[in-house]
Amino acid sequence: MATQQTQKRKDKAKKRVVQVESVGQVHIKASFNNIIIAITNMAGQVVAWSSAGKMGFKGSKKNTPYAAQLAAADCAKVAYDLGMRKAEVFVKGPGAGRESAIRTIQSTGIEISTIKDITPLPHNGCRPPKKRRV
Repeated sequence: MATQQTQKRKDKAKKRVVQVESVGQVHIKASFNNIIIAITNMAGQVVAWSSAGKMGFKGSKKNTPYAAQLAAADCAKVAYDLGMRKAEVFVKGPGAGRESAIRTIQSTGIEISTIKDITPLPHNGCRPPKKRRV
């Protein structure tokens, strides 16, 4: 009886393979500390993801165009192998590697149809923090 319960748990833990259409979305989040790239299908399920930290960069090197380039290449290669050929790009954040990540995704063979900047902008909402004293 104990083996049947463990068998059920193993079945639940199995990863479901996300169905990939030829069209999808690329979400690039470029903060001051890191860059995170997630490629999703049109339903919003993540197909592939990567980040500068995942690629082995640490500290201030994570927010460089080169780190973004490597992360984008790693992520786009996985998505291309799964059958993605066309994508919409959504860029969020003020980071350094935004353009280099987009260029790298295009060079892997994924055609980019649109690029949208979805960086959240405050409409004079919160009070900014006090000025730094150095």
